[in-house]
Order: sequence, then structure tokens, then C-alpha cells
Amino acid sequence: MATVSRSIEIKVPVGTVFTYFARPEHVSDQMTDKGVGMTVIPMDIKEGMGVGTTFRIIGDFGGKRLEWDCETTEFEREKRIAAKQIEGPFKKWEIATEFEAVGESKSRVTMSVDYDMPFGPLGSILDKAKFAKSAERGMETALFKVRGLLEGNGSIPVYITLDAYQKLLEQKKKMNNVPVSVVLNSILEKHAKSEIAQPA
Repeated sequence: MATVSRSIEIKVPVGTVFTYFARPEHVSDQMTDKGVGMTVIPMDIKEGMGVGTTFRIIGDFGGKRLEWDCETTEFEREKRIAAKQIEGPFKKWEIATEFEAVGESKSRVTMSVDYDMPFGPLGSILDKAKFAKSAERGMETALFKVRGLLEGNGSIPVYITLDAYQKLLEQKKKMNNVPVSVVLNSILEKHAKSEIAQPA
């Protein structure tokens, strides 16, 4: 078994950070570094992406593609979100993200993955040391990118109705599965242009 854990401080309120991480595909948007890629596809969404929500992860680790299905097991608002593999190649795969307010407008986020590599041919193909380094690098890069997004340009996805969210996912498909943030920016730009075009 192995555990990979990384923390970062972000200069925004803990509620804002939690809202972003509550959608697992938002974080996967940030995990697109060279040699490390991750896509998260929600399957069965429970209220507010809470306990019981299932999603599929498609990971690319140094050219090795893995897919596994997860279920949200803990969802404590502004405190902790956890999920575990329910079907897939790992003997065990659990992820937890913890949130802590370290000031009025500052938060600490800690992501941890606890996993046990698969046995058989796949386990021998995936070098354990390389996989751990790849996972650490991907997690660290994702946290830096999320911090840049949340502290920077303000295009922060917030809670929306399930109907609106499903429409957003449809638009994402139409746009060749670009990141959610790109879809939202596109929608906001169209909206801004239509407001400018309207006569006063």
C-alpha cells in the first residue's frame, strides 16, 4: 500500500474552495500535466454531489491508461470529501480532500490518495515508484493550478441546479470535452457580447 498526500494554502474563503472541489471533474480539469492526465465523468449524481455519487476516473500515467469507478463515501461541507474505488484495477484506491479555514479569506486544502497497486500483468507493467512520483506530481500541479484559478481570474464554478449542470455537461461534449472552466468562460463571453449588442 502507498499514500500520496499534498497540501496547499489558497487565499480565498474555505466555502469557495469547497464549492470548487465538490465537483470532482473540476479538479480533473487541472490534472493535465505532461505525462499525467485525468478525466472524471460523473455517472450517478446525488444531491449536491454528496454521499453515494458515483463517477468514473480515466487516468493516463506516463502513457499507461487506467479506468476505475468511484463512489463518494464522505461529504462534510467545508470540512472533508472522500471517495473510494468500487470497481477497477487497484486492490484499493481511496481519495480524501480536507479543508481548513486558516483565516477569514485563506484556506488550507490537503489531498490524500491511499492505494494498493494491482497484481498480475498490469501491476508489473506499472512501476510502483514511477506511479507514486507521477501521482504526486499530478496532485501537486493540480493544487497549484486550482490555487491560480481561485485566486486569479474569478472564473470559479459555483453550485448550480442539476438541470443547469447537465446542460453544462452537454455543452462540454459539444466542445470536444474541453475543461469545464473553458465551457463556462465561453458561455460568459457569449452572454457579455449579447448584453453589449442590446440597445440601451
